[in-house]
Amino acid sequence: METFWIKAAQLVLALAILIIIHEFGHFLFARIFGIRVEKFYIFFDPWKELFKWKPGKYIGGLGKQKNLSNEPECIECEKKQCSTDGKPKKSKFWSDTEYGIGWVPLGGYCKISGMIDESMDTEQMKQPAKPYEFRSKPAWQRLLVMIAGVLFNFLLAILIYAGIVYATGEKYVALTDAQMGLEFSPAAQNAGFRNGDIPIEADGSPLDKLPTEDRLRIMQAKQVEVLRDGKVVTIKIPETFIFDLDKEMKSESSPINFFTYRIPTRITQVMPGEGAAKGGIKEGDEVIAINGEATVSLTEFLAALPGHENEEIQITVVRPGEMANDTLTLPVKLSDNAKMGVGLEVDPSAFFNVKEKKYNIFTSIPRGIEMGVDRLTSYAKSMKLVFTKEGAKSVGGFGAIGSIFPESWDWIAFWNIAAFLSVALAFMNILPIPALDGGHVLFLLYEVIFRRKPSEKFMEYAQMTGMVLLIGLLIYANGMDIVRFFFK
Repeated sequence: METFWIKAAQLVLALAILIIIHEFGHFLFARIFGIRVEKFYIFFDPWKELFKWKPGKYIGGLGKQKNLSNEPECIECEKKQCSTDGKPKKSKFWSDTEYGIGWVPLGGYCKISGMIDESMDTEQMKQPAKPYEFRSKPAWQRLLVMIAGVLFNFLLAILIYAGIVYATGEKYVALTDAQMGLEFSPAAQNAGFRNGDIPIEADGSPLDKLPTEDRLRIMQAKQVEVLRDGKVVTIKIPETFIFDLDKEMKSESSPINFFTYRIPTRITQVMPGEGAAKGGIKEGDEVIAINGEATVSLTEFLAALPGHENEEIQITVVRPGEMANDTLTLPVKLSDNAKMGVGLEVDPSAFFNVKEKKYNIFTSIPRGIEMGVDRLTSYAKSMKLVFTKEGAKSVGGFGAIGSIFPESWDWIAFWNIAAFLSVALAFMNILPIPALDGGHVLFLLYEVIFRRKPSEKFMEYAQMTGMVLLIGLLIYANGMDIVRFFFK
């Protein structure tokens, strides 16, 4: 239960940050162009809000409010005709907007005056257009207002990635430097990979980036070249490969998620009084066989232990010596859970060539842009799979999103996931679907090209259709989470 709340807290915090940045993009450009923003809300507030505040006017929540001023509010002030001293009263950048928190954590919104949006304020649209309204502004200004949310989400992702590499740098073993090759999950082996393969190209492009980036490129490739026993072998990647990996991961049927580095079995710690210590195992020993059967890698060693509970087994190790390595075979008694009482080296950098890069404030920005573009490209490629039969089954809602956060709080992992979600949010919002930013952009481009606006009635129907579609998708996605929870 504790793990659930940690994941949920990370999910809510990430969504709140992404929503604030997205809506702030709309807010900022609207105010730059003199457009009135009536509300700025995190999460939705049907019927009642958890909290609301209008600077200098009122504060409250749960349907109640406390007035902070006796001065009546004038919504016409941006006409430049409202005054008490004969001079036009100017609109204030921040204080003409109500800020609040809703109770439905499914998104957020800016209610921009004179715009057909999720508020569906059709009564306002029946009134004559006012100078401070969205509909009164030139098409290019309205276009920038609508693009701003997506732009800010993408810029946020770039900023996060740049911050991560600035703070931590990049230290990794490239796939092509993994001298023992990789170990692959059953789904990957069914696709044609073999333990020990060294991937060298994906669709003709060298695999020389971070392992996480190369992993995505391999999953989305049509063919991959690997080095196998000194020869180059081409593997044709099945169209359903990414879904097979996803199904395997969710079923937890394999300890390997697609692939892992193939590394030797090196002992880093020996517990006093346990089987390994009694048998003569020492720190630094590398296990090469169990009962005469070769265990080339750590994965093979771990797989060979189950089934020998409470048994004495013969473990062959290579022990570093002053002049040459010694090979010893030692008797080791396993525990009732097939453990021998040792710590094992799991970091590939302890065995293979390590690439390390440090970034300063100037070099981190280009790297952040590169990472943002790479994630956006990968996400766009994966979206086409959603429209396949397998893709429809893999769609997930908030449960699926929450599951990708770590079980314990890790800020680097949190920001990495938040940056990816920001990229995903930017991409999803720019899709040309009514009720999304991309739908508004589509209609504005129509206006720019054909020099006339779609009718307001058409825009209302389009907005309603888009909202029904999005609500349906939301119900389906979260419904699939529930189905997978009970029938996995």
